[in-house]
Amino acid sequence: MKQQIAHLALVVADYDEAIRFYTEKLNFTLMEDTVLSETKRWVVVAPPGSSGCSLLLARASGEEQKSRVGNQTGGRVFLFLHTDDFWRDYKNMQEKGIRFTREPSTETYGTVAVFEDLYGNLWDLIEPN
Repeated sequence: MKQQIAHLALVVADYDEAIRFYTEKLNFTLMEDTVLSETKRWVVVAPPGSSGCSLLLARASGEEQKSRVGNQTGGRVFLFLHTDDFWRDYKNMQEKGIRFTREPSTETYGTVAVFEDLYGNLWDLIEPN
C-alpha cells in the first residue's frame, strides 16, 4: 500500500488576498483556481519546486470557521516550510514584509525561525541539516 497526504486545508478569510500573499510574499505557485459555485473555489498553492503536499485555501463559511482563521492550531506552529537556503529565503521574506515572531536559531535539526502568514498562523522556516 502507498499513500500520501495531497493537500492540507488552510481556512482563509478571502481567496484573492490569500492567493496574493502566498504567491507574492512567499513565492508559492498557484497550482489551481477553479470556480465550484458562486461562493466556493478550489484554490491550491505550493512552494516553488515542491512535489509533495500543497495547501488548499478554503474560504471560511459561517461563524465557527471564521473564528478559526489565523488560529487553526490554538497558537502553536502550524506549518513547516523547508528550504534549501535559509538565509536567502529569510532575507527575501523580511524584504517582503513577512513578520517573524522568533528570530533565527541553530538547532540540532537545522536553522529555524518562526513567521506569521497574513492571518497570523505560525510557520517554521527551516533549513534542515
